[in-house]
Amino acid sequence: MKITIVGGGNIGTIFAVHCAEKEHEVTVFTSDPGVYDNRLNIVDENGNSIHEGIIKQVTNEPAVAFKDADMIIVTYPAMMMEKIAEEIYANAGKNAMIGVVPGSGGSECAFRKCIERGNVFFGFERVPAIARLVIKGKTVQSKGYKSELHIASIPSSAADKCCLLMQEIFDIPCKAIPNYLNITLTPSNPILHTTRLCTIFKDYHNGVIYPSLPLFYEEWDDPSSELLLSCDDEEQRICRALPEFQLSHVVALREYYESPTAQAMTKKISSINAFKGLTTPCVKVDEGFIPDLHSRYFTADFSYGLTIIQQIAAIAGIDTPNIDNMMEWYRNIAVEKNEFRLSDYNINNIDDMRALYLI
Repeated sequence: MKITIVGGGNIGTIFAVHCAEKEHEVTVFTSDPGVYDNRLNIVDENGNSIHEGIIKQVTNEPAVAFKDADMIIVTYPAMMMEKIAEEIYANAGKNAMIGVVPGSGGSECAFRKCIERGNVFFGFERVPAIARLVIKGKTVQSKGYKSELHIASIPSSAADKCCLLMQEIFDIPCKAIPNYLNITLTPSNPILHTTRLCTIFKDYHNGVIYPSLPLFYEEWDDPSSELLLSCDDEEQRICRALPEFQLSHVVALREYYESPTAQAMTKKISSINAFKGLTTPCVKVDEGFIPDLHSRYFTADFSYGLTIIQQIAAIAGIDTPNIDNMMEWYRNIAVEKNEFRLSDYNINNIDDMRALYLI
């Protein structure tokens, strides 16, 4: 297949290597093609090469990247989806399959014109592996692959085909999810990151400076876990209020991490090897640190993550006081005011949701 990977960062490089390793013709679409080698590799934690692939080309020209693509995999953050969706719509054919990694963040709305003209659209529940660039355009380190991949598609009938393709590329079992709303409501970063940020920076306002900050995961604490579990429970109430959408695949974080109590959750998250060493998003100032309000942990996970869960709750008629308080806290400190709104895509009620997700 001719496969175009949109984005040359951590996850984009992982996808490019695996697709090329399986002898697909790979193009990488990125803003800085000059830093790329045609030979890319993935290394383990000890620096040993575990996967390698030779890509066909790297480009920043949409016409070159998308015109003849059989499949397009988008790894951009949620706030960039609208623009890349327009470029793909203008340059790709209607038979191109379009995938998003991860699939949450409202990407199905951004790509709605592509869906309506006949493009198969699919999304991953979570990324296949935790990855960190070693040398941009050349090497990425993987800290562990998922034991199983989960994918949903629009139309839902295409999910099995998408799963077979990704299973062949990654050599990881892949399970089809009944419909895309399961992906939209996946409580990964939109709850995991936001609850931690709210706990660490709960007293932040302009002028507050922190002399030091904890590691984001490795020094996770019980207050973060308590808020996480409260928001997790609220999301499960949303899922139970929408039975026709078969949302049993929106796995509660307490189940995903096998941690029913706050203390168990703290122990689990702080001990995950792949999370170790990751710092809290911050900016160094003379007297200490302030939150990095331009970090994707803020701009994506609140504005294109938690807010979508909140809006779906409103449509379903479910009260979410913890999620509401978190969104209010974020809006009071946000420096980037763009925020995803379902109403901008004519999704205002259950019937509108059925028209998009139950096809």
